Amino acid sequence: MQDASASPMSPEATPASADSNGSDASESVVSTHVLVPIEQVHKLRELARRTRIHQSEYLREAVEDLLAKYAKDGGTP
Repeated sequence: MQDASASPMSPEATPASADSNGSDASESVVSTHVLVPIEQVHKLRELARRTRIHQSEYLREAVEDLLAKYAKDGGTP
């Protein structure tokens, strides 16, 4: 998810740009679109603002946690 105030040319929206966790342009990255309840969007924006960690970092972490959770129990929800 990209915050609505970010421009399309921001580093977060450019797949070939370096990531804040040290990955480089050789890593394959794909943009995706999800619908998120507005209250969660507000909370995520506030968390990102407070911690100075990009929303995208939190979302990638959440996806990793979810995949790890389902990998442990055979991959079925």
